[in-house]
Amino acid sequence: MAKGRRAAAADDETGRGGRRAGRGRAAEPVTERVAGGLAELEPDRDHPRARTLLIDGAPQSYVDPDDPTRLEFSYQRRLGHVADLVAPPGRPVQALHLGGGAFTLARYVAATRPRSTQQVVEIDAPLVAFVRRELPLDSAWRVRVRGGDAREVLAKIADGWADLIIADVFAGARTPAHLTSVEFAGEVRRVLRPGGFYAANLADGPPALGFVKSQIATVGTVFPELCLAAEPGVLRGRRFGNAILVASDAPLPVGELTRRCATDAAMGRVEGGADLVAFAGGAAVVRDADAKPSPEPPPSVFR
Repeated sequence: MAKGRRAAAADDETGRGGRRAGRGRAAEPVTERVAGGLAELEPDRDHPRARTLLIDGAPQSYVDPDDPTRLEFSYQRRLGHVADLVAPPGRPVQALHLGGGAFTLARYVAATRPRSTQQVVEIDAPLVAFVRRELPLDSAWRVRVRGGDAREVLAKIADGWADLIIADVFAGARTPAHLTSVEFAGEVRRVLRPGGFYAANLADGPPALGFVKSQIATVGTVFPELCLAAEPGVLRGRRFGNAILVASDAPLPVGELTRRCATDAAMGRVEGGADLVAFAGGAAVVRDADAKPSPEPPPSVFR
């Protein structure tokens, strides 16, 4: 399976967003076979031009061309909060998105921070062509879409180029092994400017959230400042879902991120500092030699 596939949205509230109910008559879904499976753009009855991207029936992302700031999926809202806090409001940034999908977060950054320069890395070329045709990017936005494996493209980007790096790369519904190691995290830090933010979408679940905890330990060997944002049920290990790991070489705005996540419709919780260290519980650091993909979600997640 393609190593650049976007994340399947595993939050339960996100899954519901993938098949929206509403009033009015919607356009017909558009489908196309891409490298990662069958891609479908499903209309939203409440917002005529909005679409949900699904791959093999699993919701991936939501785009409203009339309002690029509309982030319907909870994990994408948390990533949006991180993008909001990386620099003073409205200031242009240089952002790197590892994983393309429907370019939801790139659209969000372009709308909230005009004149930002962005690069999107996506390995699934047919998916890129499909999304560009059906949901084209605004020609005024400074967004460059690059084909290829996320780690291979990352290695070609200049030191200190990015203010913000978002990793949302899945093969099927699993993070590829080579994007989970301390060596990969070292490349992320090389490309990130001092004080910049790295945000990774992680998917994990019961019984012990072992993958998320290993990523906290792994990324924590490279970055001194970390926090984790997720729905409380996910953090307690009660169900499978998405968690956003945020890292920097400078203190993170944990208080403000906590406030924003707590006021979302699907309330999120943020852990940082000593609480996050205790949460990770001495998990082992992952290296290239022993890296494994993230766990396979249970079949019930996307029903």
